[in-house]
Parts: sequence; C-alpha cells; structure tokens
Amino acid sequence: MYSGDVMLLVKFLKEIPEGSLVLAASYDDPGTKMNDETRKLLTNLGSSYAKQLGFRDSLVFLGVKDIRDKSPFEQFLKNNPDTNKYEGWPELL
Repeated sequence: MYSGDVMLLVKFLKEIPEGSLVLAASYDDPGTKMNDETRKLLTNLGSSYAKQLGFRDSLVFLGVKDIRDKSPFEQFLKNNPDTNKYEGWPELL
C-alpha cells in the first residue's frame, strides 16, 4: 500500500464476518502505510508476520476472522537487497 488511504483497508477488514475464510497476499509494498490497527486486524486473521511487514516484503496467507491460533498457511519473504532475485524485488511466493 504505497499510495491510497489505509483507512479503506481498515474498514474492509473490520467488515469481514466472524468465521469467514480470508485469503490475503501482497507483493509490492504492504508496510509503508500500515498502522498498528491494520497490523492488529491482520494478526486477528491469523497472520504471524503482520507486525513485521515492510517495504516490498511479500506475504500470502489463508486465515479466519477471529482465529484463536496462527494460520498454518502463511508464507513471508523479507525484502533484502543482497538476496533479492529481481533487481530490488524479492522472489515471488
């Protein structure tokens, strides 16, 4: 979320009905505009990495609204200029 209003994402995440399956993915820039509320909402969907998301990190997970544990279906790849596969971009998940 490099540009745009993060509150639109917050509103969307809050409106997901309890118990709903959620598939989330990001590749370019999930972390720049994320605030604590957004990170908490993603954590409540089962993400173990929402608090760590930064510039050009990659994340994909399948979660459930208000899950009690973390999702076993999550992959995270940290943006690292020394190991990125595509000139400043991490490999796809």
